[in-house]
Amino acid sequence: MKMHQKVSKKRIGYVYVVRCLMIISTLLTCSLVIFLIGYVLVKGLPNITWELLSTKPSYITGKIGILPDILNTVYIIIATLCFVLPIGVGAAIYLSEYAKNKKIVAMIEYAAEILSGIPSIIFGLVGMLFFCQFLNMKTSLLAGALTLVIMNLPTIMRTTQESLKTVPQSDREGALGLGAGKWRMIRTVVLPSCIDGILTGCILSVGRILGESAALLFTAGFAHTIHGFLSGLMNSGSTLTVALYFYAKENGEFEIAFAIAAILMILTLIINVGVTLIQRYYKKRRTL
Repeated sequence: MKMHQKVSKKRIGYVYVVRCLMIISTLLTCSLVIFLIGYVLVKGLPNITWELLSTKPSYITGKIGILPDILNTVYIIIATLCFVLPIGVGAAIYLSEYAKNKKIVAMIEYAAEILSGIPSIIFGLVGMLFFCQFLNMKTSLLAGALTLVIMNLPTIMRTTQESLKTVPQSDREGALGLGAGKWRMIRTVVLPSCIDGILTGCILSVGRILGESAALLFTAGFAHTIHGFLSGLMNSGSTLTVALYFYAKENGEFEIAFAIAAILMILTLIINVGVTLIQRYYKKRRTL
């Protein structure tokens, strides 16, 4: 009886210590995140002005504007999604609905997981050698977008695959039993049921595109000029993250760098809130 009481006291002591460590870890993590967000916003928000957002930099007058960087960021997001969504969703549909050789499917999934773990600087080096030099695209937003397509392909493919797995098999069998073909069943039954996963992967890819700089340094370039969408894709251009590196590292303009960091932080928060709202919306629709 005494031995049992000693053992129970030791277990209670271990549980108490582990619980205290978990609480300390949680508080430390939350405090670091709050400090980082607060520090960037406090240093950056006062430097955000309409002139900064609506003008381009002028080396004659010395004025600094990030409008070309904002436009280049929008251009590269649109171009990347136009390529990566059809390829990623199509690959996920094939692997989940059509592929019969499970070994090949497992190999492709494993390759995608390896691809998602490769450092972005390596993607930038490969993109520079293949897209910029071998395909003669030179340093351009299109070369940067194609590099980001390779980087974000595993995210779109895996999120779509996981969403396709959540669709009940009975829905597929019911559609086929009513006389629908394979593709019609996928288009009218499966895809509408997993649209939330596709949108989630799309938004997560946008977040990664916004935060990417290493790959774009090699492929997209540093230019701060304003172009239209099509002409901009064929020319060198600096995104917001590349501009942050340029102003902080090359020019020492830390006020402008913190302003850009605050803008990127706000955009990231908006993306995370958007993912949460989309997931809640489609969960409510499924329960109705």
